[in-house]
Amino acid sequence: MTACELEESIRPLEAYLSLADRYPLLMRLVTSISEMQTLGRHLRRQDRIITLVPTMGALHEGHLSLMRRAQAEGDALIVSIFVNPAQFGPSEDYTCYPRNFERDLELLQPLALEAVFAPAEAEMYPAGFGTRVEPPPLAAQLEGAARPRHFRGVGTVVLKLLNIVSPHLAYFGQKDFQQAVVIRLMTDDFNLDTRIVVCPTVREKDGLALSSRNAYLVAEDRCAATTLYRSLRCAQGLYQSGEARASVLLRAMRAVLEGELRAKPDYVALVKASTMESVECVAPGTLVLVAARIGSARLIDNLILGPAGASDEKLLELAWGESALEHEVA
Repeated sequence: MTACELEESIRPLEAYLSLADRYPLLMRLVTSISEMQTLGRHLRRQDRIITLVPTMGALHEGHLSLMRRAQAEGDALIVSIFVNPAQFGPSEDYTCYPRNFERDLELLQPLALEAVFAPAEAEMYPAGFGTRVEPPPLAAQLEGAARPRHFRGVGTVVLKLLNIVSPHLAYFGQKDFQQAVVIRLMTDDFNLDTRIVVCPTVREKDGLALSSRNAYLVAEDRCAATTLYRSLRCAQGLYQSGEARASVLLRAMRAVLEGELRAKPDYVALVKASTMESVECVAPGTLVLVAARIGSARLIDNLILGPAGASDEKLLELAWGESALEHEVA
């Protein structure tokens, strides 16, 4: 072993020992795939219900809400922190994506996790790595059209994480709904022993969906960013007042977005949630999506149409339809 290799092998241990002193409730900080696989197998042999919340760090209340639900539904929570280069295009924000690992650990401290899995890029994608997940056709539209490499990279890293951690359940947020559809299809197609759980979007008081990329917003952009949610609520209001024509809802959403000078709309869409196919007439469970650039941040958001007063969980059930029953089997 060369001196350089020795230094690289020692550094994760030194980091763990240092962090363990500062975060005593953090049971394990795992940086190697082999150690994480060993831990996953050990937990399964103990008949523990392993839950996984995959993240790219820059944690916020949206992530923490996923973790609290995961803890309520399992008894061995793993949180992964890995900024996945494979899902960023060449002109996207990989190099400046928010990173603050120590702050993330501080936020995780009260949860008393089973482990944090935080591999390096070279651990996940070693020299010679060449296999990629080819996403289904529904991934080519909307976010897939705007970010051509995105779902290929998402599918690849999620498949790796599910194979490495071996969770019984993995948790994702509704804000990235198209991503959730792609991941559910992938787990079905590859017969993976993991149930994908999608949880409601967490918002600020003014409706802005929580996102790590909100950190890019300066004060004026932060105010303008609420236009995404206002456009969604406009469509929701029209639907709940009896309007079922998708063209009318889309026109109204575009008008809201165009009324904000700092917003540069990317797309608005009304789709069948399970297939992401455009609809002409909306119905309970129809998904409304919007993407726009506000300043240097590209933001996405969505709402599920349904009766007034319906809970977020009920709306998710409406969106998934019969497929929700399949995915709710433990």
